[in-house]
Amino acid sequence: MSVIIPARNEEKNIANCLEAITRQNYPSHLVEIIVVNDQSTDSTASIVAQFAPAVRLINIPASDTSLSPKKKAIETGILASTGDLIVTTDADCTSGPQWLSSIETAYARNNLVIAAPVRITTNKSLLSKFQSLDFLTMQGITGAGISRGIHHMANGANLAYDKKTFFEVGGFSGNEQLASGDDMFLIQKIANKFPGKVCYLKRQEAILDTLPVKNLHEFFQQRIRWAGKAAHYKEEKLIAVLVLVYLTNLMLITLLLSSIFFPISILLFFLLCILKFIMEYPFVRQLTIFFNQQKLLPWLLLLQPLHILYIVVSGFFGQIKSYEWKGRKLK
Repeated sequence: MSVIIPARNEEKNIANCLEAITRQNYPSHLVEIIVVNDQSTDSTASIVAQFAPAVRLINIPASDTSLSPKKKAIETGILASTGDLIVTTDADCTSGPQWLSSIETAYARNNLVIAAPVRITTNKSLLSKFQSLDFLTMQGITGAGISRGIHHMANGANLAYDKKTFFEVGGFSGNEQLASGDDMFLIQKIANKFPGKVCYLKRQEAILDTLPVKNLHEFFQQRIRWAGKAAHYKEEKLIAVLVLVYLTNLMLITLLLSSIFFPISILLFFLLCILKFIMEYPFVRQLTIFFNQQKLLPWLLLLQPLHILYIVVSGFFGQIKSYEWKGRKLK
């Protein structure tokens, strides 16, 4: 297999990422690790070079002006790879020793795409707890959708796919104008052409840890980037789910605002929030157990109002606003 890590200005994280991968409980001669340096302006490349020959470094030239730099970096790594199975992760992710073994086991069951779990670590900040809760919920929706064949989502921080299949579906072609989407659009293309060949790897050994963003500006830039892909999805069932979630939260915000003129609306708002919490609690509780983040559960009710507002705001701006990512202005 070939592990491909696109990296841009990751001098603070790349060493931890590579150290974890090089300590895998998996035969080293069956794995190649490729870091694609996406025009970093810090010491990322020099840090990666210290891991040679276990890690290959490929540099994207400064002259490259791709509209989708991350897709370009991954595609560059794939073209240079020798493995049959492509595994992508991010430079700020760390893995346990059984990570690659668990992916290989799923691949051996004739799955062409393996979407694997990602966990956002928490610290003392309220923002990190909010991110972790929101993200593990998205992971649960991802796993449930794939397992039931309803819709297909993935996160490129922990994604594996058959290289031959990647080229059969045309790789990342069809959405080159979008900076993001190396994960979602690809898994949907493969699922459409090869039904039943996509799985969600529900194994704790497969969990990757990633860091929370540090401030609200970075948080909304990240979530606007994620939300901006939604208008280009092809799966009708996924679109229906996203629209339902958005309209539900928009309705709650509308009720809250209308209470200025109709005081009874505030009562209805709180009743619906409590009902929403009661419906979500069993699902989120199981997720916190799987991701070993049970300490987050008490925050689920407290963060409900903020989460409702966040869904509406990020969903709206994701469709109309460009965003910043790694020092770049993108759409």
